[in-house]
Amino acid sequence: MLQVNLEQQGRAVADSRPRLIVLVGSLFFLSGFAALLYQIAWQRELFGWYGVDLDSVSAIVSVFMLGLGVGAMAGGWLADRFAQRRILIFSLIELTMGVFGFFSLDIVDGVGALLGADSLPRLVVLTFLVFVVPTCAMGATLPVLVTELVDITDNVGFSTGTLYFINTLGAAAGALAGGLVLLSLYGLDGVVAIAAVLNLSVSAVAYMGVSRPS
Repeated sequence: MLQVNLEQQGRAVADSRPRLIVLVGSLFFLSGFAALLYQIAWQRELFGWYGVDLDSVSAIVSVFMLGLGVGAMAGGWLADRFAQRRILIFSLIELTMGVFGFFSLDIVDGVGALLGADSLPRLVVLTFLVFVVPTCAMGATLPVLVTELVDITDNVGFSTGTLYFINTLGAAAGALAGGLVLLSLYGLDGVVAIAAVLNLSVSAVAYMGVSRPS
């Protein structure tokens, strides 16, 4: 009887893996979609600080890449330190991004009003300080989910490649939809609101609907 129960549990775990992979992939697609909506909106809003030229675009992109890199290192540490709570961590990360997103344009406008004209190096540092939380949160999602998916699939290459592809696909879709459609229809406030709602929805689904097979 014990052997039969163990076999049934093993089949249940195996049957649940495709569902979990699809669900995690779908959530990560939406997360990447939202991230690029933010980047489009925030970059346009930050042009009020920098002006529109090659230096300003380079500075803004560099700040975002720095935040993503720092976040990726932090995410790897969290994934190892809290191995049984990775999905909860992912949910909290998405929640953080969504909450910040709702207030992000007001934050940029408020800081910009206090700042006025300033030198480029100080603007770069200030941009990083304003966006350190959301950009680090964005960077942390990949290592957290990759580590969790590795435990589900026992395949590092498949887990890393699949999630990176899905997130990049979501980011590309977000860039196209945001730049060509959503921005003209809803403006900066609307684009950021859509991204924030996506983050909060992903957070809620991850918290309620994704559980690690055991």
